[in-house]
Amino acid sequence: MLNKGLRDEEKIRIDNVLKTLRTLVFVPYPLSQIQKTDIENQLKEFGLNLESLIDYSNEDLITLLTRLHFDWDQLEQFADILIEFSKDENYNFEDKALAVYQYIQTESKVFSFGINSKISSLKNK
Repeated sequence: MLNKGLRDEEKIRIDNVLKTLRTLVFVPYPLSQIQKTDIENQLKEFGLNLESLIDYSNEDLITLLTRLHFDWDQLEQFADILIEFSKDENYNFEDKALAVYQYIQTESKVFSFGINSKISSLKNK
């Protein structure tokens, strides 16, 4: 387990990468090759790229993210990014996002109406 100082540094690092990914993915038009490369570079911070993200099973992705010390909020943000990325591109990460939301809802032991709403929305598609 990480000590408090390292845990805080890791949280800040993860938050910064997620913030950058969010700005890259939330664009109102199709992504250029440069933007996709920028996304790939950010995913590398988590030991991922677009191909490995496609290839990972839902369980393996969740295991990776928890091993990287993602907290519940960071897991939710990552799932949100997967949903947004799936909207405009030729990738479908909705099943992975659903698995992450369900993992949060089950494992956090706290019921979240927001996450429950996201789960319902994905299941109704």
